[in-house]
Amino acid sequence: MKYSNRMAQMKASEIREILKLTQVPGIISFAGGLPAPELFPVEAFNQVSSEVIKSHGEIALQYSTTEGYEPLRKIIADRMQKLEITASPDDILITSGSQQGLEFSGKIFIDPGDVVICESPSYLGAINAFKSYEAVFKEVETDDYGMNMESLEETLKANDKTKFIYVIPDFQNPSGRTWSLERRQKLVELANKYDVVIVEDNPYGELRYENDHQPSLKSLDTEGRVVFLGTFSKTFAPGLRIGWVCASKEILNKYIMVKQGSDLQTSTISQMCLAKYLEKYPLDAHIDKLIKVYKHRRDLMVVAMEKHFPASAKYESPEGGLFIWVTLEGDVDTKEIMKVAVENLVAFVPGQSFFPNSNTTNTMRLNFSNMTEEKIVEGIERLGKLLSNI
Repeated sequence: MKYSNRMAQMKASEIREILKLTQVPGIISFAGGLPAPELFPVEAFNQVSSEVIKSHGEIALQYSTTEGYEPLRKIIADRMQKLEITASPDDILITSGSQQGLEFSGKIFIDPGDVVICESPSYLGAINAFKSYEAVFKEVETDDYGMNMESLEETLKANDKTKFIYVIPDFQNPSGRTWSLERRQKLVELANKYDVVIVEDNPYGELRYENDHQPSLKSLDTEGRVVFLGTFSKTFAPGLRIGWVCASKEILNKYIMVKQGSDLQTSTISQMCLAKYLEKYPLDAHIDKLIKVYKHRRDLMVVAMEKHFPASAKYESPEGGLFIWVTLEGDVDTKEIMKVAVENLVAFVPGQSFFPNSNTTNTMRLNFSNMTEEKIVEGIERLGKLLSNI
């Protein structure tokens, strides 16, 4: 078959392939970034969905505008005030999950050979989205406060084909790190200086378990060059596939044009049902429930790791989000460990795929939001025994 050159850059998501393994009966999975399904507001959503169909069924089942359902865009714009972002509904485009926003970012900005600067490690879903447009990745080292700004400036100086800097400043996937205010301010300053866009991915920002919220990059934007990607997948329900882009008018118009050529619009009925739910029920109250449960599960996982993991394993308890990042000592390959782990009915994500260039083999990502407390304790004990016998 005669495929496009682009297909040579694409491969199946390793996380998705690993998630197939987790369907084995009895397996305890720390692999996916899945919310806890028992916390989905099923009954309340069932009620509002019925109301939407009964009252506005002919509208809900019809085509709608590419930009998205205006009442939902207004709710999103109002909620973004919590992130110190001043926005109107006209600054918002509804997407089919924030993953679509990532894919659109690649289509809008990247020509073959263009440079995307990212954290090291970075989110696999973004790497795959940008790779399909034949991007060249430049990884910038990170520490507990975010990207190293000196290294970032050197990278910008050396790569005049840089189109954008992709970052997750809050509870980064996979590392769980959160950027300091100083690093955020410096990033915006450098983006202005070198005339590049920032793509700020913020799926976890509201899931903070301690310490104060940091301002979003978009709130620090002085030249309209920050593209903010948000989603309801982690704070409400991923099955709705509703995310959004918030950007300056010039940039947002590009996203709207790409959206028109991609899928015309995001599901009308999903948008209307979500808007109705958010009008009737306070999302903050729901997020508070998530925070209480996820914080407890994070703490439980960390305590279990301290008890069962080898002392040489390095990890930190994140301030929020869904993940704990682990670095193992020595020349080990977590892909090989994963094979043995699945045989022992426990799963995680090997860290190699989060590095677009380097072959880092001794890392892994653990998710703590999806498994029950009992399974977290049992699963970490199983995994700890494997790691201690390497």
